[in-house]
Amino acid sequence: MSLQTDSGGGSDMSATSDALGDRFYPLYERLFGEDSEFVADVETKLAQARMTDTVELYLSRALGIGTISGLSLWMLGLMLGYGLFATGLIDVGTIFGIPISNEQLLNLVIALRMPALVLFTGLLFGSIGFAIGFGSMVAIPYSRASTRKREINMLLTDAVSFMYALSVGGLNQLEIIEAMAQADDTYGEVAKEFQSIVKETEYFDIDYRSSIRKQALETPSDDLSQFLTDMLSIVNSGGDMESFLEDKKEKHMRTAKQEQELTLETLELFGEMYMTLSLFPLLLIIIMVVMKMIPNASVTNQMLYMVVYGLIPMIGVAFLVLVSTVKHDEPGDGYLSMGDTDQRTETGQQGGLLSLGLVEQFTGDHSVFDRIKNREGTYETMEVLRKPHLFFRDHPLVTLALTGPLALVIVVTAMVSGSAPTSWQGMLERPIWGTVIYVYLPLYITAIPLSIFREWNVRHRNAVVNKLSEDLRKLSSSNDTGLTLLESLKAVSDTTSGKLAREFEMMHTKVNYGTSLKEALIEFNNKYHIPRLARTTRLITEAQEASNQISDVLRTAARASENHDDIERERKSRTRMQIVIIIMTFMTVLAVIAILKTQFIDTMAGLNTGGSSGASASASSSASSAGGGAMQGGNLSKNIDVDMLSVLFFHAVTLQGIISGFICGYIRDADLLSGLKYAVALSAVALIGWTLVA
Repeated sequence: MSLQTDSGGGSDMSATSDALGDRFYPLYERLFGEDSEFVADVETKLAQARMTDTVELYLSRALGIGTISGLSLWMLGLMLGYGLFATGLIDVGTIFGIPISNEQLLNLVIALRMPALVLFTGLLFGSIGFAIGFGSMVAIPYSRASTRKREINMLLTDAVSFMYALSVGGLNQLEIIEAMAQADDTYGEVAKEFQSIVKETEYFDIDYRSSIRKQALETPSDDLSQFLTDMLSIVNSGGDMESFLEDKKEKHMRTAKQEQELTLETLELFGEMYMTLSLFPLLLIIIMVVMKMIPNASVTNQMLYMVVYGLIPMIGVAFLVLVSTVKHDEPGDGYLSMGDTDQRTETGQQGGLLSLGLVEQFTGDHSVFDRIKNREGTYETMEVLRKPHLFFRDHPLVTLALTGPLALVIVVTAMVSGSAPTSWQGMLERPIWGTVIYVYLPLYITAIPLSIFREWNVRHRNAVVNKLSEDLRKLSSSNDTGLTLLESLKAVSDTTSGKLAREFEMMHTKVNYGTSLKEALIEFNNKYHIPRLARTTRLITEAQEASNQISDVLRTAARASENHDDIERERKSRTRMQIVIIIMTFMTVLAVIAILKTQFIDTMAGLNTGGSSGASASASSSASSAGGGAMQGGNLSKNIDVDMLSVLFFHAVTLQGIISGFICGYIRDADLLSGLKYAVALSAVALIGWTLVA
């Protein structure tokens, strides 16, 4: 049964999909048998992707979509074949060049070759359409299962540490599983796997041992499957769950470091690949320039345009896609929820940028809340106008709402006033000024404010986790002396400096004014919404509800945080070398193209000028030796358009600088916005360098 939605549009779409699947179910029965390995594999992937369709209905629907797309492209292929062959656009006689001596057979071939070619084109396009429609539908559960597997493997180390900390805190096996299932805002897909165990136990009256065994078979992650299998053996044998979880925690921490090492080694390989591939367009440009000097050479200006404006960006985008398959950002948005008890802590992430808080949930019922909303909106607006830098720090992307229209107005004004070139010939006459107007000025106006406020936002939020491991150790030591967790927060804030200590003090003050400790912790986490901090906060909030003496839990959280710090330091150290390699590659490209421009192109242009003046000055044949040598140079360089090559070289190094900057940022932080500062810096180097060269 397909997943139904609450919205009318979703229900109509689901009903249409079910009708399509029912209509093509006989075709499914005819094509696939009961023992088909392909069907069994798709059924497994549907379960791993948590898709609720039965495999029969899903494959029937896929056959329907494949048939529809196949028929559509079949009709397109027939029309295309008729247009190519029947109209004589392609000579059919050149296709069948086989000599036939029998006249009757020759007449038959002549009569059938046109319909055969048209039919073959239709069948070819129809087969491609069916493969695209059916294959894309079948690929969906495989893709979703792979995505879930990646996230589970990334979060499994912290999830095991969470379960171990709960075990140390005194929770039994069932309570640990239930707490893990409720932590889906922190542990994502790992928590959803445990949710399946809990729901089967609660709603289907299945014992949790059978549920664990079933989930171990259905999970897409081999690591989680092995963990659940080992956990089941401990449950069945009545072993020590705490010792088991401790061993698993240490094992997965070592595994996380090994996987990080493998990822960094792969990135180093990719860095070397990029260094080689990014020089390939440069070699092509040099070869084409040299070949253009040769008379009757087949190199055209369009080929140079394709290399500069097509090949260079394509290599950069392909490398970004390649890196994204290895380097992944941290899963989760970092927000925690209070569940069904209180919505006050959730308004920040639910309402978004224009949320006015909890009052929006009550407007319309009573006029007093409408007045409060108006006053709150006025107050928030005045706060933004009074401290706009803090607003942009918290919402960096909002700067584009100001800088984007500003850049557009400047470019349009320059075009209308005639100060900016509006044609390719005008760009050839003023290459630097035209490129500055159309590329550099919009880039700097939009990217510089965005990169500044984005870096400020990241540093502001990350400052709270700089001393997280150390402060967790101090909290654990204070809790060991008999202080409650609240008293430990106050003790650490009095003896420690830094942003986290000030947040501890603020949490202590909130609790004294009536806020529960759990609410204070979650409000603190949602203020910074860092996934790493969210996992630590979730661990503490779950443990403190069971007992005030959670020193062992805090030590476990500190150990997990220290492991994260070790991995982060290693990542920064190794990726720094990749960034240096990419920057040095860009500097090499810039230097080589500058030398090519000044020492080769300009020299050949000088020979051309010298040859022309020498030819006009030598009127007699007795003084033609020096002029003839110059004319040879003029003949070699007459095919070279110096202005056009200068523009292409400048645009090549500009594109190389911008793309290299974004690649540096993505390798560094798995975030394209992190590459803005590198793109601005490298493009500035390209602009300054080319200004000096030109």
